[in-house]
Amino acid sequence: MAELGMRRQVAGKYDEVLAKLPELLKGEGFGVLTRIDVTATMKEKLGVDFRRYQILGACNPKLAHQALTYEIGLGVMLPCNVAVWEDDAGKVVVSAVDPMQTIASQDPKLEPIAAQVRERLSRVLAQLG
Repeated sequence: MAELGMRRQVAGKYDEVLAKLPELLKGEGFGVLTRIDVTATMKEKLGVDFRRYQILGACNPKLAHQALTYEIGLGVMLPCNVAVWEDDAGKVVVSAVDPMQTIASQDPKLEPIAAQVRERLSRVLAQLG
């Protein structure tokens, strides 16, 4: 299976990476609209233990407005998810949606917006080290 999104193993501890992400996203014009603690949800809803895992729903209002103005139904692909988890070795992995795999693949006219989002999210991942 092809790799989903843009993935990077990063230096640092899980909690440190989670704390740093909102500020890095803000630097690229994104705000964090949602935060899903997958670990807690799995425990609460299913009674199972799951690795440390959170999903941040990030939104760049300007780019979201451009995309929604072009295609109103694009809301099903928003916000841009950024997932953070600990792998089996205890290393921190961060994965961000790749809009070139999602929205640009649906309509080539959305490619310029998708490319901007991809570039910004790529810079966030690079800054995590």
